[in-house]
Amino acid sequence: VNTASNCGLTYHYKGLENLYQEYKDDGLVIIGFPCNQFGKQEPGTSEEIQSFCDLNYGVTFPLSEKIEVNGSSAHPIYKYLKSVLKGKLNDSIKWNFTKFLIDRNGVPFKRFSSTVEPEDIKPFINELL
Repeated sequence: VNTASNCGLTYHYKGLENLYQEYKDDGLVIIGFPCNQFGKQEPGTSEEIQSFCDLNYGVTFPLSEKIEVNGSSAHPIYKYLKSVLKGKLNDSIKWNFTKFLIDRNGVPFKRFSSTVEPEDIKPFINELL
């Protein structure tokens, strides 16, 4: 999930944490990838981002260092995910909180737009368990 602390969708952290708590014992891993490419909505340092997530949303799932998800400097994991699971118009990430579900074997399974609530991903998680 590409994340941002100053976005209208930042509340997705809570839903993602709920999913993590519900399914982590079944093997679900959620990784947040802070990204400042959309409206400069993730300006903080890694420490500031982690603190914000801990204090405001009780996030316990791992957060990476800040990355880019689009363009020539996109992180390799995002280059790969976008090449396998295209978006509706093209492969670029459109906004913060785009979510990818990957199976236990590391195979990308489904891509969810920013507006998909974390709760709405449950049926797809259950399908993979």
